[in-house]
Amino acid sequence: MTTPRADTGGPPKGRTRRLTTAQALVAFLAVQHTERDGVRNRLIAGTWGIFGHGNVAGIGQALLEPGSADMPYYQGRNEQAMVHAAVGYARQSGRLSAHAVTTSIGPGATNLVTGAALATINHIPVLLLPGDTFATRPADPVLQQLEVPYAGDISVNDCLRPVSRFFDRVNRPEALIPAALAAMRVLADPAQTGAVTLALPQDVQAEAYDWPEEFFAERVWRVRAQQPDQHELAAAVRALQEARRPLLIAGGGVHHSGAESALAIFAEATGVPVASTQAGKGSLPYDHPCDVGAIGHTGTATADELARTADLVIGVGTRYSDFTTASSTLFEDPDVRFLNLNITGFDAHKMAALPLVADARAGLQVLTQALKGHRVPDAHVAAYTEAKARWEERVTAAYAVPDEDARPTQVQVLGVLDSLVTHDDIVINAAGSLPGDLHKLWRTRSRDQYHVEYGYSCMGYEIPAAIGVQLAAAHRPVWALVGDGTYLMNPTEIVTAVQESLPIKVVILQNHGYASIGGLSESVGAERFGTAYRFRAPDGTYTGAPLPVDLAANAASLGLHVIRAKTVRDLREALAEARSSDRPTCVYVETETADTVSGPPPAQAWWDVPVAETATRPSTIKAREEYDRQAAARRRHL
Repeated sequence: MTTPRADTGGPPKGRTRRLTTAQALVAFLAVQHTERDGVRNRLIAGTWGIFGHGNVAGIGQALLEPGSADMPYYQGRNEQAMVHAAVGYARQSGRLSAHAVTTSIGPGATNLVTGAALATINHIPVLLLPGDTFATRPADPVLQQLEVPYAGDISVNDCLRPVSRFFDRVNRPEALIPAALAAMRVLADPAQTGAVTLALPQDVQAEAYDWPEEFFAERVWRVRAQQPDQHELAAAVRALQEARRPLLIAGGGVHHSGAESALAIFAEATGVPVASTQAGKGSLPYDHPCDVGAIGHTGTATADELARTADLVIGVGTRYSDFTTASSTLFEDPDVRFLNLNITGFDAHKMAALPLVADARAGLQVLTQALKGHRVPDAHVAAYTEAKARWEERVTAAYAVPDEDARPTQVQVLGVLDSLVTHDDIVINAAGSLPGDLHKLWRTRSRDQYHVEYGYSCMGYEIPAAIGVQLAAAHRPVWALVGDGTYLMNPTEIVTAVQESLPIKVVILQNHGYASIGGLSESVGAERFGTAYRFRAPDGTYTGAPLPVDLAANAASLGLHVIRAKTVRDLREALAEARSSDRPTCVYVETETADTVSGPPPAQAWWDVPVAETATRPSTIKAREEYDRQAAARRRHL
């Protein structure tokens, strides 16, 4: 495992500085850096905050002190959204720079939990600084305190323990020193990073202490690229040399380690085709000869057929989620083997694989060198090249617009956007039916263009994440694609984008409900129950007229410049205007959902969503029969 090393020159020993705990923490954070490949970045480049009685006199006051200009402050509207913004910033920054998030106690702290889970699942660094109840307990309980009869040392902040990679409660000022150093170590460690929580009791935040000057010395946490073990490397090389139909699956670890060029060199040298997970899409540009597109339930026909016949699957930086493996039904060759290059042993050993525990870039480089002169059979290359061309024809057909004056489908919206963007644009999405369409169809042009959060697939991520991405990529067009369901979950940070003059582009696709879950509901025999935004009908169901909700007016009321598009022609002009705009802009479009309108190609592989084993409704009975048929193909890879 790679552990960052902190280097510090340090001031003369013995000197102290009297500060509150909060002031000391802010001063400490301002001088932490990461370094990779000789490039140095601020580890904590800013702090998001909403203030209440649990942090206003602590962290809030500390951000006002002289020298606090070294720690930029961003005002949020919702605590969960602030974490999403921090995640967007850190992901766009290659995990080499991150943001802190400060909240009050109680509901402000518990609102962090969803964002923390998202950060940890996706291995993205974010520092959480929730206020906590009094350590000294002068009154018990205090406002917003959870009382637990069996334990006096529990607060609502303990909800953050299972979703944090590191958690500590700083009950004494001097305890901040080891806690802060441990927090930086985890944030900067590519194998361990995720949400890191330092719970700060409100009285301790304001308590003064004589801090050693060494605590405030500039520190550089060097992110080393772990090299592979020679025995594991030899086994990996043998497996690759013996394989006749290998397939490489690129996961998010390729991006996190900056391994895109190393992957391209490996693929070009060996001819091994490269498929991608949601997190790994863009590891190769869509038009690279070895890129065969998305894999799994939302994958391409090309990649999924290669997976079914592969005799060796090389997972690089992937967790093998159920969407990737089609719920353990995708890899059909009875003798298929797995080789996993991953920075953590936990993921490297999945699928009973040969492990190659190493940094993705370092591992690919040594594999390329060790395999010098080796290539897969020409017939394998010819087969996937032809299949890739056929899939591109299906993408073009899905994007086609027979009538410019018709209401666009969701896929046509993507097609129009695809025709306008360049390698500079960044497209953000997380939930609903859009991730599936994007994974199958989007033509990714650059390593960081495709930003789909599908580890937690969190509705409400897109708009705040776009703000974080825009802060990290100031001069690039940043698009947040949201359905009406996602928009209604979390639109509040639009105000922040307006306040900060960040020219994000928000595209709202109005389809009057949870379209993705509606389709899934129908497939499992639940008949789209509870998935449409409609009035109650006389029979008590939500099957009446669509609700008269005007999300465009709502977005405008929050400060966005809004452009309404009714037809494909309108949409083309609206997206072009938004792309060139220097202010936060929204394109609002109501999409066509009629069954007679062609949509994306259907799923190329299964996804296991259990269907009721006993039911009276014919739709459910039929769905269960199909479920049993698909489930029979599941297998354990041993």
